[in-house]
Amino acid sequence: MKSLHYWNSVLALSLAGTLFAGYLAGTKLITGSCALSEPCPYVLGYPACWYGFGMFVMMFIVSLRGRFMLTKQTTMCRIGMRVVSLAGVLFAGTLVAKEIPMMFSSFAPSYAMGLPSCAYGLLFYIAIAVLSFFREDSTHNVVDTALVEG
Repeated sequence: MKSLHYWNSVLALSLAGTLFAGYLAGTKLITGSCALSEPCPYVLGYPACWYGFGMFVMMFIVSLRGRFMLTKQTTMCRIGMRVVSLAGVLFAGTLVAKEIPMMFSSFAPSYAMGLPSCAYGLLFYIAIAVLSFFREDSTHNVVDTALVEG
């Protein structure tokens, strides 16, 4: 039963991240400017929010699949969540680290939500990573073993 709580949690977080990054990416695509009137970081020539949107969509699909699969088949989904959430932490963390010095300079851009949008994406990635790495329950292993042996 705890596994279901895990999947519901990461499903909700990945959906929230997808909606947030989707709003940012869609606004950038349609209007050509950043949604929150802040500097728009680029990575390899593309807005960072497009990459964030892609990673959140991947996590949403994996968490949706993990939520509705049999318990014994969710190991690969959990590994996928770990890999993508860690990639997201590294990606967004790097962007936030680059923006922190700008926040304290005399030419600091104003952020509509107080922090750069990448910082909020980073929080979603960290929450999903923590859930993916540190959630353990003894019933999960018992059910997996019973299903494999049965």
